[in-house]
Amino acid sequence: MQHDQTVEFGQQALLTTLTIVAPILIVAILAGLLIGVIQAMTQVQDQTISYIPKLICILVALCYSLPWMFEQLSSFTGSLFQSIPTIISGG
Repeated sequence: MQHDQTVEFGQQALLTTLTIVAPILIVAILAGLLIGVIQAMTQVQDQTISYIPKLICILVALCYSLPWMFEQLSSFTGSLFQSIPTIISGG
């Protein structure tokens, strides 16, 4: 295996990982921001209030995006397995 192939596989793995987790992270950030604004408006400063709504938002986003995430991960894994013969042959 050449060094450029290793770097390319690493880049593809990082890009796939970032692509897969992006919807969940975006939902978590937006939910946290919205809850923070609501807490600031109502002057409720209890830190534990934000966990349950944020968890519910993340679970809903996960339920909706899980098929897409699985498709992305399967595509990456399939392309990785298809490239094994070229890696072994050194070409």
